[in-house]
Amino acid sequence: MWDKIATHISQITGENFAIADRRSVGGGCINQGYRLSGEKQNYFVKLNRASELEMFEAEALGVRQMWETKTIRVPRPICTGTAGNSAYIVLEWIDLGDRGNTETAKEMGRKLAQLHRRAIKDKFGWDRNNTIGSTTQINTWTGDWAEFWEKHRIGYQLQLAKRRGGDFPKGQRLLEAIPELLSGREPEASLVHGDLWGGNASFTPEGEPVIFDPATYYGDREVDIAMTELFGGFSPAFYRGYNEAWPLDSGYERRKILYNLYHIINHFNLFGSGYASQANRMIDRLV
Repeated sequence: MWDKIATHISQITGENFAIADRRSVGGGCINQGYRLSGEKQNYFVKLNRASELEMFEAEALGVRQMWETKTIRVPRPICTGTAGNSAYIVLEWIDLGDRGNTETAKEMGRKLAQLHRRAIKDKFGWDRNNTIGSTTQINTWTGDWAEFWEKHRIGYQLQLAKRRGGDFPKGQRLLEAIPELLSGREPEASLVHGDLWGGNASFTPEGEPVIFDPATYYGDREVDIAMTELFGGFSPAFYRGYNEAWPLDSGYERRKILYNLYHIINHFNLFGSGYASQANRMIDRLV
């Protein structure tokens, strides 16, 4: 398997790559991660079952679209494929340092705002479905943001939750309220990371901000900012940097509850009932 991956890297890069060292590194709770080292090059490889190739292909496309904006740094995608019973994605290896400082955190905020400003469409969605965690993320192109969020984000997650025995008594009422909750909200369709919690952002040893492991689509830029607040939050300097570059609009504090509800219901669908009460409390606040 590893020889096939090395050959594929060589074919794509045009430079001969032979694996001199392979070591296991964190790949998240879904994939296995490895650092491949050659004489001069290092690469990050994620593995999963061969049936998950489309997941890696979508990730590679999303990372490439972000990389092509030349705004915030992401690991350049190299190739995807299957070898034996495994699917793989190969990405540029980036050495990561500590959690940064005030200036580097501000720079991360500024560069994220640049990404959101640089890549804009006239509708919401993406060229294909991808995944949020291991859950399918529906990205059907939609002209209206409230409709997109109601149908392809909250509505879809509630459907999955119902199949898993989830009890969300005010779920339907919430869906009916989303047009009102997002009334007057006509955001630009920015290219968003889609899964921007603290575990998917870091800095190089030199302090350059890096984001990775996206669930990319075109949506309201606020979904990224909202998620940065969900699991502990980023540093205050990050938010200062973002707002200096592109201030958030009024009403964000309420919208972020609706945007983060998507991830909490998804966590229920992925990890079980521990997230049900949190989701219901968020629904209560919204309706």
